[in-house]
Amino acid sequence: MKAIRYHEFGTTDVLRHEEIERPVPGAGQVLVRVAATSFNPVDAHVRLGVLAEMIPTPLPITPGLDLAGTIAELGEGVTGLSVGDPVIAMFPLDEHGGAAEYALVAADLVTPAPRGITLADAAALPLSGLAARQAAVELAGLTAGQTVLVNGAGGAVGSIVVQLAVAAGATVTAVDSGPHADRLTGYGAANVVGPLDLDAGPSAVGGPFDVVLNHVRLAPEDLPKLTPYAADGGIVVSSAGPVPADETRSVRTAGVWVVPNAAHLADLVDRIDAGTLTLHIAARRPLADLPAVHEEAAAGKLPGKTVITVA
Repeated sequence: MKAIRYHEFGTTDVLRHEEIERPVPGAGQVLVRVAATSFNPVDAHVRLGVLAEMIPTPLPITPGLDLAGTIAELGEGVTGLSVGDPVIAMFPLDEHGGAAEYALVAADLVTPAPRGITLADAAALPLSGLAARQAAVELAGLTAGQTVLVNGAGGAVGSIVVQLAVAAGATVTAVDSGPHADRLTGYGAANVVGPLDLDAGPSAVGGPFDVVLNHVRLAPEDLPKLTPYAADGGIVVSSAGPVPADETRSVRTAGVWVVPNAAHLADLVDRIDAGTLTLHIAARRPLADLPAVHEEAAAGKLPGKTVITVA
């Protein structure tokens, strides 16, 4: 089968197109015929080796943490799934495997794919959706009536966070550049503002807020400037670096460390099929383009969430 792998950490030059043996599922695993994966910034960080100590991952690595496809084989002991089922999953951060014609994944990590979008497009959901849900629902605990600031609202994770916050009944101020404004308003954001001037303070954007959700990578010295954007008793949740708490005002903070979770993923699928959650996909590229996608991401030229079609 065809796959893209790398045998050492480094620049995009380490990515190789290879012909490898089709894997066989072990106990508790399923073999998925891959329809698509997608690019996530963490893919580049793993490839560069900057996460090698934090997330030890044996080489060679087949990149791709997102998986959408159909079940081709069942491993011993797998129940509740059938060959031919369309499924999606997120690999654990130390496994990967989506950039290949077939991929092995633990059966308890897969969930039925959404019916309302194409199977390939569903590859845009797992990691971004789980990061958004774990930030907004599990960590922030969004509830009706809250005021919420989403920094980086136009990105793959932020776009889903905005929609989850609106669905929870919160009043959302979405922060991102002008090109995303109409889309964010369409998601239900009450206000859309340009990039934050962190030195201007929360009053410049209608704050402080009950909940601040940050998905923009900031300089270490700028992260503490987010804390005043949370109201007394509020919370700042960040997926892009640690933000200090403020005990004098009972402001809590939390960091997002996304993990696979089939139940959380199933909830997101239900929202897509109900029409309350939309995925924004900027580009669809074939598997052969994956090295170029990594290069464009490194150069800051990737237009947004990019699905990598395999089948």
